[in-house]
Amino acid sequence: MEAIAKTTTAARARATGAFLDSPKWLGAFFIGPAVLYIVLLVGFPFLMALYYSLSNTTTGGDTMDYVGLRNFAGIIGTPKFQTALKNTLVFALISQAIIIVLSHTLALALKRDFRGKKLVRFFILLPWVAPISIGTIAWLWIFDSTYSVINWSLRMAGLIHGAGFMWLGVPHLAMGAVIAVHVWRQLPLATVILLAGHGSIPQDIHDAAAVDGAGFWRGFFQVTLPLILPISLIALLFGLIFTFTDMIIIYNLTRGGPYDTTQVLASLAFYTGIAGGDLAEGAAIALFLFPLLLAVALAFLRIARRTEVI
Repeated sequence: MEAIAKTTTAARARATGAFLDSPKWLGAFFIGPAVLYIVLLVGFPFLMALYYSLSNTTTGGDTMDYVGLRNFAGIIGTPKFQTALKNTLVFALISQAIIIVLSHTLALALKRDFRGKKLVRFFILLPWVAPISIGTIAWLWIFDSTYSVINWSLRMAGLIHGAGFMWLGVPHLAMGAVIAVHVWRQLPLATVILLAGHGSIPQDIHDAAAVDGAGFWRGFFQVTLPLILPISLIALLFGLIFTFTDMIIIYNLTRGGPYDTTQVLASLAFYTGIAGGDLAEGAAIALFLFPLLLAVALAFLRIARRTEVI
């Protein structure tokens, strides 16, 4: 009996090992938790938002009737939505243009060996790993109209006199402030992605370009940039998605003001659906850019695949 039990146990162990070693089941076993995470925390809320956007539900109502695309048609013609859409595009495009330029610069600098390199990497990554709410509260003090360290520095340097600038109270200054904080927040992620891309280029290619007489700028634009274009597009895609869906910086700094000049679609959806109680209209605002973002993502991924160097 003991021999039979040992044989049975060994057979079960071999069967379990064969099951785990099978490429068919091993892949499903490892990717299963990620799929479950996406379905529960992303897929289900997305379907709920889609369902809400096609109804007339409110936070205090007890009915949920189907209204079709009425919510989408209603928000498009409102001045507040049009202002938020324009602000979203300005906020996203300007911030991502600055991030791409600065991240390439930092990635090229961090490729070189210099004293204190690890400390510099730490300070570059700090905005990404630190809680964004704490960071924006610190920036709120930096941009404060009375205690602003920027105004104090400019006053000490003799560049301004009097009270200084109201960074969050003037429309163009407020938009510049939120863009600056967003760049500070997103720059570490883009830098890490592009640093990995620069590190993946063999040194032989740079040496061959130098032998052919290519200087820094010619080597960057004709050799380095084409080789890391797929990775640059991935970094830009992540940045655009995070920018279009981010509202924490706007919420903590300006609440969309002054006069809705910094209101973006994400913050407008929050104030409409959660603060205002109109869940249906808030969901419609939140989902308005989904087809555009999906098309941009598919286009970027297709371009990135075509430009990959085999």
